[in-house]
Amino acid sequence: MIPVRGFEGAEVAVLGLGRSGLATARALRAGGAVPICWDDNPAARDAAEAEGFDCRDLHKSAAWDGLNALIVSPGIPHLYPTPNPIIRRALEHGTPVDNDIGLFFRSFATREWDSFDRPPRVVAVTGSNGKSTTVALIHHILNEAGQDSQLAGNIGRGVLDIDPPGDGGVVVLELSSYQTDLARALTPDVAVFTNLSPDHLDRHAGMGGYFAAKRRLFAEGGPDRAIIGVDEDEGLYLAGQMSEAPSDDRVIRISSGQKLTGSGWNVFARKGFLSEYRKGRQAAAIDLRQMAGLPGAHNHQNACAAYASCRALGLAPRVIEAGLASYPGLPHRSQTIAEAAGVRFVNDSKATNVDSAIKALQAFDRIRWICGGLEKEGGLDALKGHTGRVLKAYVIGREAANFAMQLDVEAEVCTTMSAAVERAVAEAEAGETVLLAPAAASFDQYDSFEKRGEDFAAQVAAHL
Repeated sequence: MIPVRGFEGAEVAVLGLGRSGLATARALRAGGAVPICWDDNPAARDAAEAEGFDCRDLHKSAAWDGLNALIVSPGIPHLYPTPNPIIRRALEHGTPVDNDIGLFFRSFATREWDSFDRPPRVVAVTGSNGKSTTVALIHHILNEAGQDSQLAGNIGRGVLDIDPPGDGGVVVLELSSYQTDLARALTPDVAVFTNLSPDHLDRHAGMGGYFAAKRRLFAEGGPDRAIIGVDEDEGLYLAGQMSEAPSDDRVIRISSGQKLTGSGWNVFARKGFLSEYRKGRQAAAIDLRQMAGLPGAHNHQNACAAYASCRALGLAPRVIEAGLASYPGLPHRSQTIAEAAGVRFVNDSKATNVDSAIKALQAFDRIRWICGGLEKEGGLDALKGHTGRVLKAYVIGREAANFAMQLDVEAEVCTTMSAAVERAVAEAEAGETVLLAPAAASFDQYDSFEKRGEDFAAQVAAHL
């Protein structure tokens, strides 16, 4: 646990008592603060009270007397589309609002570091797609290299729930726009921006607000090293803002699909090969084509981001290459779950938006595509022109018929995962891939993309 400092003896409100909320309350108490907890869910309040926390209805004005701050769980909107009533009340009272990420950065460094040979460091990764794979890759490479590493944030453990790092330890954080948007402190040693595509637009009032939330990771604290994907205009702009000169190697530009030129520090992947260039000269090259845990150009971009992060931490290219080669992949992200009669079955349930689905469709040939679910803002038009490798689509979801009508490939309305898998298995031939890449959220039928991916795996096992 990372005890929260700066609130000794003070009452601090905690709104939202899920995983991160309870971890925050515990860390506040460990640092000497007095957490005042609230969740509109009675079961969540019961769980907090069972741990000895005081629950107080923050909807009532009297509850705010003496409160020094409000710490908010990431899923609770603080501005758009409308502020949560409790957050609005805090702002009206002039009470500072923060989240667990802000508390982590203000509490991370301790006097014990004075005795360390190497201070601990933080790598923080944000972006629309590839965050989870990138942080998992970094964590895996560090562990394979024998370095102490912990994974936290939007993946793994809550950020305040990790162990205080030891000499030279590295904390690898996945940060969503919900987390970066509100944190009052953001000071990673290495900050990574993978890419940007439309997502969570209602929460940020459009693409400008969404990009601004991501940009805060770089603008608020000024990382020692910024690793920025430049395949979209926003990343190109951000890299330009962070650089003081063309040769400024505090910025590492990364790309999948284009060769990066210039006198700075560049890492890019083309035709399955990762290349590192510094000052216009090639410093290293890695063949990614046979790495089973990293199929497709989108995973090659993740490999570039992880490679650049580990280089910024001082690892040698061949050490990083060994880690990339042994990476097993994450569940629900381009995960091969079965092969039978020459047919490969791939679970990419995490492809919850159009952009991530396009990347999945580009990673495989001769695809039988299981897609559908709760459409996100922006529709499906961007899929057109990217389905050339799809033999047929099998559409799931409550609005499967409407979803199917928007596709530019042959599509069969299946509605359920069981029916979709049954039809795909029946029609698939050797050399083909049955791919779950929904291009939509899961909440019309499942509690999460993980549950959707688990159902896909279970149906594949049943039908095989």
